[in-house]
Amino acid sequence: MPAERRIGQGWDLHRLVPGRPLVLGGVTIPFDRGLAGHSDADVLVHAAIDALLGALADGDIGAHFPDTDAAWKDAASIDLLRAVAGKVADAGYRIENLDTTVIAEAPRIAPHRELIREKIAEALGLEPARVSVKAKTAEGVGPEGDGSAISAQAIVLLRRG
Repeated sequence: MPAERRIGQGWDLHRLVPGRPLVLGGVTIPFDRGLAGHSDADVLVHAAIDALLGALADGDIGAHFPDTDAAWKDAASIDLLRAVAGKVADAGYRIENLDTTVIAEAPRIAPHRELIREKIAEALGLEPARVSVKAKTAEGVGPEGDGSAISAQAIVLLRRG
């Protein structure tokens, strides 16, 4: 029997607010604002989680880690990603690769890209070569473009067999 493959896609967006650290891909990045949310609001990891859950056809991040549950208040999203990677393994799949894009006018992601890749890869039990982290600006358009939000997209390929 041929290997079964599944593709999942995820997207997330959070507003930038003062008084919070900016966490992307499990890495705290020096910046004058952070992302608003119930957990650490790591938009990149949230998109990756939704991609993994989508590939499993198992809901979304809000179904598994609802913002109405105090257990997830200020949670490190990278730990939630580890838990979802466990769900993937328990379902009999392995992650072939994860491709992500951060959309933000600032801060620059390039100086942090390799550490972000390493953190995400470690959480997923992958070598960094299987994790892609790209960054784009929104060319001044929309909430990402005016600097009031950061969004991220992710796509993942799972394989069983």
